[in-house]
Amino acid sequence: MKGNGIFQTITHLVLAILSIMALLPFVLLVSASLTDEKAILEHGYSLIPVEFSLEAYRYLFDQAETITRAYGITVLVSLAGTFLGVLISTLLAYPLSRSTLPFRNAFAFFVFFTLLFNGGLVSYYLVYTELLNLKDTIWALLLPNLLTNGFFILIMKSFFSISIPPEVVESAYVDGAGEWKIYYKMVLPLSLPSLATIGLMLLISYWNDWYNGLIFINDGKLFSIQNLLNRMLADVQYLQQNNLSGAAVSTSLPIASVRMAIAVIGILPLVLTYPFFQKFFVKGLTIGAVKG
Repeated sequence: MKGNGIFQTITHLVLAILSIMALLPFVLLVSASLTDEKAILEHGYSLIPVEFSLEAYRYLFDQAETITRAYGITVLVSLAGTFLGVLISTLLAYPLSRSTLPFRNAFAFFVFFTLLFNGGLVSYYLVYTELLNLKDTIWALLLPNLLTNGFFILIMKSFFSISIPPEVVESAYVDGAGEWKIYYKMVLPLSLPSLATIGLMLLISYWNDWYNGLIFINDGKLFSIQNLLNRMLADVQYLQQNNLSGAAVSTSLPIASVRMAIAVIGILPLVLTYPFFQKFFVKGLTIGAVKG
């Protein structure tokens, strides 16, 4: 018993150290955003601001209209994409989990095939710009991630197969319930941990997505917060490389701290959202675990 207690203490200590180490990059990010630009250039980054300054956030406040618009687009796309992604995943995964579905293996193979192969960047771009004509529209930020979530479909299929007993569905049939009623009255309520897990993954995917905006969006009014960050970084690098305005660029614009400040603004909503999903997320990750 004493040996077990020592082992648990060491385990908890190691996990605590690892947790603190995982938090250090975020602490460094916040600290750098609150540090004076000259102090960063002279002393480098530190966990505690050498010279406290809100200049980076003042600069972002001057860009409040642009940032607010980008935030609004990111929130809209993330919420809509998460809802539709969960809905599409469950609508396809539930029939695939039923052994009575005709051509079930063929449909499952089509889903699995999308995880192994894709048409490449050229075909990807042409489909959404030439065939669907989504360039410079908000749909270009929503549909690509929505139509490529085969991994989530297979996760939901496994959950439905393992956690929804066939006897429950058969008893609902006996009571006169149809497929749709079984789906939204029985299957979805029993799948909350899995739905929350998939929903959180989709939310993070949409919130952090910058790639689709990079190749499909040229209109600045449709930039997401991630694309706005990339554009600001690109503008700063352009000023540095071409030495425009000479030393005035480095002194008037808090380049390093602004980078960190907008990164803080971009990640903060996810940090605040995660605790509400944690209970379901941890439970959802244990789907399919071996029970003793």
